[in-house]
Amino acid sequence: MQGNTKRTPIWPALIMTLAVLLPAAALAQSADAPRTQWGDPDLGGVWDYWTFTPLERPEEFADRATLTAEEAAVVAQEANAEALARDLAAPPGSPGGYSQAVWTDRARATALTQTALIVDPPDGRIPPLTPEAEAREEARLAGDGQPVRIRVGGYGTAGPEERGLAERCLLGFSTGPPLLPGGYNNNVQIFQTPDAVVLLIEMNHDVRVVPLDGRPALGDGIRQWMGSSRGRWDGDTLVIDTRNFTDRTASFALTGLALGSAGELHLEERFTRVDGETLLYEFTVNDPGSFRRSFSGRLPMNRSDLPLYEYACHEGNYGMENLLRGARAEEREAAQEP
Repeated sequence: MQGNTKRTPIWPALIMTLAVLLPAAALAQSADAPRTQWGDPDLGGVWDYWTFTPLERPEEFADRATLTAEEAAVVAQEANAEALARDLAAPPGSPGGYSQAVWTDRARATALTQTALIVDPPDGRIPPLTPEAEAREEARLAGDGQPVRIRVGGYGTAGPEERGLAERCLLGFSTGPPLLPGGYNNNVQIFQTPDAVVLLIEMNHDVRVVPLDGRPALGDGIRQWMGSSRGRWDGDTLVIDTRNFTDRTASFALTGLALGSAGELHLEERFTRVDGETLLYEFTVNDPGSFRRSFSGRLPMNRSDLPLYEYACHEGNYGMENLLRGARAEEREAAQEP
């Protein structure tokens, strides 16, 4: 597991410098939703996006898009019990992982009345990979020299370039884009000016600066781990278009899951301030190189009254150091065997 041990509050100077779920129709911005002093919807603040609602629709709800409030409560209760049971399931001699009860967001989470975060296709499932993406994945699993760098979590051989991106502190497992609940630290702090919006994501303390001034997109030859974003207002909704991802970023990823390669990814995100306590987040993944069709999801972000902390990912990360030391020791021992 990731060995993060030090978390320090965001510097006030940084802030100064950067200056449940209802049907979608009911989540349009209400008349009393706050606005900035220059008139745009006010998206500022710290927002929590953890939920027990699964990414894809479970088979038991195959023909249903929504649940009753009572059914959603049962989903949350069962998911929480399953996670807490894993605290007690470590085999003898294993130190186990982070306690689900202590180190995660689960204590304050609920489930939504929608059956899955994916809302399109209508079955609430991620579309199949393209034949080309399937072939890449099969080659990777067969060890055919394919890179595993697009993996988010603890995958790959025990070498510094082949562990998952989250373990290497390059991307978090709930960082996205898109932003998806995963593990812990499911928080984003939003800052606004008339010309830009800044998304400060707790995991892994990544910052996305989104210009709103109509500047042109980056050239195709410039690629970044989190892509390059441009924003615009569609009525009272902030729309963010992101392209220029490196092909070493997964096209769609969260804890334990990384699908496709994002070289052709076009991600659209939409943020709508519903009321004083709720921000509706919607996303559409369009990647013809990885998926056979585009797909979309949505979830509410809830205002948090807690401060955002720095995720000092590699400070005191003895887990990664010991993993690499152990692997090198095993390699030396294997080389000495007759």
